[in-house]
Amino acid sequence: MRKLLLSSAFVLAFTASAFALDLQSARSQGLVKENSSGYIEAVQSSSEVDALVSEVNAKRKKEYERISKENGQSVDVVGKLAAEQLKNK
Repeated sequence: MRKLLLSSAFVLAFTASAFALDLQSARSQGLVKENSSGYIEAVQSSSEVDALVSEVNAKRKKEYERISKENGQSVDVVGKLAAEQLKNK
């Protein structure tokens, strides 16, 4: 479980740093929000926002899949744990 949480922390850092300006800007402008599944969703859809959501979520899913294989947890469980960490951040 500890390894799972540490890996989840890596996911959060990875996705935030990969899109630090774009994702942060979209969040601060209220264009996207985190959901309870560990992914982001568009609040105000546009081609740029939708592309950002797709790209961030694809990278998160890939990382959640890797973590789930390492820890014997489902991808859904990993995503929900990551969502909790984001909420508490």
